[in-house]
Amino acid sequence: MRTLDPAQIAPRDIYKLMIGMIVPRPIAFVSTVDAAGIRNLAPFSYFTACSSNPPVVCFCASVRSGPRPHKDTLENIRATGEFVVNIVSEEIAEQMNLCSAEVPPEVDEFELSGLTPLESGLVKPPRVAESKVQMECRLRQILVVSEQPGGGSLVLGDVLRFHIEEALLDGYKIDPGKLNAIGRMGGPIYTRTRDRFEMQRPR
Repeated sequence: MRTLDPAQIAPRDIYKLMIGMIVPRPIAFVSTVDAAGIRNLAPFSYFTACSSNPPVVCFCASVRSGPRPHKDTLENIRATGEFVVNIVSEEIAEQMNLCSAEVPPEVDEFELSGLTPLESGLVKPPRVAESKVQMECRLRQILVVSEQPGGGSLVLGDVLRFHIEEALLDGYKIDPGKLNAIGRMGGPIYTRTRDRFEMQRPR
């Protein structure tokens, strides 16, 4: 067993370690609009749920080096207080990957990827029509962890509406085989969620 001290490691190498060990990570495919209504769509693999009463999800937008350290998604949420989390199934993996490119703010990633914007019910950002599960969210809080390159801002959002393909549902349970979600591993590696096993929690 090798013990590593983060204080002695470059941030880029800490990043490699963390994305290699914290796996698989679900992907939040986040749609937003800016103050002028320009659409944005970007994937984030630092993503999870953090409350079900009320329903709250969170994702982390990392800080980049260069002249535009903050991602358009974060700036848009700060400006409007709204976003949609779309779940990524294997069927739209390639389109999701196209949206991970760093492009100018005026580029509409819906057009870039060929994905279809679908009007939301309560928020301005559109949903991704091809996504089997979408969550309309209102900003609850942004927690700035670090403004240094490699740092990030944790975005928490209250889920106002769930949109779920009917075929996925059995009551309030979602069939994982029909959802066919993907996860993120280290580097350019992704994982499917087809290989599953059950363990009952001890009573």
